[in-house]
Amino acid sequence: QVQLVESGGGLVQPGGSLRLSCAASGTIFSINEMGWYRQAPGKQRELVARITSSGIANYADSVKDRSTISRDNAKNTVYLQMSSLKPEDTAVYYCNAVIAVVSGRYSQYWGPGTQVTVSS
Repeated sequence: QVQLVESGGGLVQPGGSLRLSCAASGTIFSINEMGWYRQAPGKQRELVARITSSGIANYADSVKDRSTISRDNAKNTVYLQMSSLKPEDTAVYYCNAVIAVVSGRYSQYWGPGTQVTVSS
């Protein structure tokens, strides 16, 4: 069994910053891509940022100038640092990872989500 557990969400004032963390645990052979998605009320889930196992990252246009995604492969953990937060960043943030529990057989996994609310 593989689990993804997010942490770091909460209430943040406009202009503030936060750091989300997501740790993968369980029977893991290797992890390919890891990333963050978000879903605001009434909207579809969208990509925020993702990072390959070698550290190549890409971002949604809406966050790329104020976000940094990183990962610690030794800890099977991915991080998302966001700054200059706006009310429109309010959403449930989901961790995503492509994980192989046996060599060569990758599947996509999701965390349960963490709420981020940007409000004064």
